[in-house]
Amino acid sequence: MPDPAASTEPSTRDTGAPASAEVAFPDIAALRYADAREELVSIVSRLETGQAPLEDSMQLWRRGEALAAHCSRWLEDAQSEIEQATRPAPSAAPLHADDEIFDDES
Repeated sequence: MPDPAASTEPSTRDTGAPASAEVAFPDIAALRYADAREELVSIVSRLETGQAPLEDSMQLWRRGEALAAHCSRWLEDAQSEIEQATRPAPSAAPLHADDEIFDDES
């Protein structure tokens, strides 16, 4: 099973984030989950200080939105992979009382 945190290709599933955010920041698609999350935490911290000019704050906000969508895709993909890997395999066919396995050969 590939490690979602090590891969650089998250799925293209729609997370509801504006598509323009990802187009505006094409470098985000190549980020690993941990790197994207670390940058997102840094952006949130910078925005919380309120010291950036409005234009810079808006650009940081847009990048943060794109990073959040990227991280969300990673987590959804990882959860899906785990669910698939742990789902019990379906049995070939249910057994019935008249199957050969139940024949008494004594």
